[in-house]
Amino acid sequence: MRPEAAPQPDGLERFASPGKGRGLRARRRFGVGELLFCCPAYAAVLAVSERGSHCDGCFARKEGLSKCGRCKQAFYCNVECQKEDWPMHKLECASMCAFGQNWNPSETVRLTARILAKQKTHPERTQSEKLLAVKDFESHIDKLDNEKRELIQNDIAALHHFYSKHLDYPDNAALVVLFAQVNCNGFTIEDEELSHLGSAIFPDVALMNHSCCPNVIVTYKGTLAEVRAVKEIEPGDEIFSSYIDLLYPTEDRNDRLRDSYFFNCDCRECTTKEKDKDKLKICKLNDPPSAETVKDMIKYARNVIEEFRRAKHYKYILCLTLTALACLDKMGAVFEDSNVYMLHMMYQAMGVCLYVQDWEGALRYGQKIIRPYSKHYPSYSLNVASMWLKLGRLYMALDNRTAGVKALKRAIGIMEVAHGKDHPYISEIKKELEDH
Repeated sequence: MRPEAAPQPDGLERFASPGKGRGLRARRRFGVGELLFCCPAYAAVLAVSERGSHCDGCFARKEGLSKCGRCKQAFYCNVECQKEDWPMHKLECASMCAFGQNWNPSETVRLTARILAKQKTHPERTQSEKLLAVKDFESHIDKLDNEKRELIQNDIAALHHFYSKHLDYPDNAALVVLFAQVNCNGFTIEDEELSHLGSAIFPDVALMNHSCCPNVIVTYKGTLAEVRAVKEIEPGDEIFSSYIDLLYPTEDRNDRLRDSYFFNCDCRECTTKEKDKDKLKICKLNDPPSAETVKDMIKYARNVIEEFRRAKHYKYILCLTLTALACLDKMGAVFEDSNVYMLHMMYQAMGVCLYVQDWEGALRYGQKIIRPYSKHYPSYSLNVASMWLKLGRLYMALDNRTAGVKALKRAIGIMEVAHGKDHPYISEIKKELEDH
């Protein structure tokens, strides 16, 4: 007999949110920076690019990790981490040895394989499912277009190709639903500079509905998700997180929400569109560009942004650098530097500079980005904290300690609210300050 669900987190309750389906609501007051609840990952998978620098089990960032003696591609803090991760790692270990360089399932496929294994070994409700069970995830299966269905079938084929020994597969229809659930409810785990570390399923966190004016923020301590208030929350208030990057104007945000989550947002920010004018600021010229010119440039900028999203890992460095510079030059004839499309391209250019270790170039872009970021993003934004952190570390590397200390302290100020004052990332940054 399946045991009853674990008790709900203190001060919170699941409820029927008008117009949004199920949601999460406060039963008491929460102050800014207060932890609402934690959720251990139901399943998590470390990005292949982070192997060797992070533990495959707990995601801790450490030097001198020990590698798996069989595949020699998974790394762990210690024997305890390795033993704890073995039920999941064994899904891949033999397969990685067999396929060698040809072992390349996507992160989504890897995560879904772990979910299937977890469902078999833990049919009862887990500590990650106090509020919402994985089996009850929304899939939006009826809203999938042909392209999305084809991508899911490709993932299913990869699952069968790379995982066979330790998995029992449901039928194809059930797998389509599961992949659709993962696509709608999966989370990306990132470090303090918002670099991608891996993917995970946090069922209770997935219960929260979206708002472009969120009152909580989700951060990660290894494979533990933590949810903290970034606004005062009163009893009866619904708890809202953000599913997307909030830099962009209303139309862009809702395009992304419709494409990935199949809904439009009706929050205050989307209803009033009060930030859109600043986010789409046009150059002040004696002969201002026509409305048609502005419209065409916005279309161009959106297309370029999509191209950059598809370009992985700065594979073609020279090509990306030239593209970013050319786009900045073209858009700069119409857009102010504080325009979000200019900021996006400057961020890409900054990333390329960091990749090729052009610290001065990266710093110049970061200096242009930080003020508009602080204006366009909500308070206690991880994007703003990350940019202050990058700037602080660049200043320190270039021996400008005064500016470096100031920037790092700005980052800490935001992170102490978003991550909690005892987070290891904050301890590391404070140590950087002491060492300089």
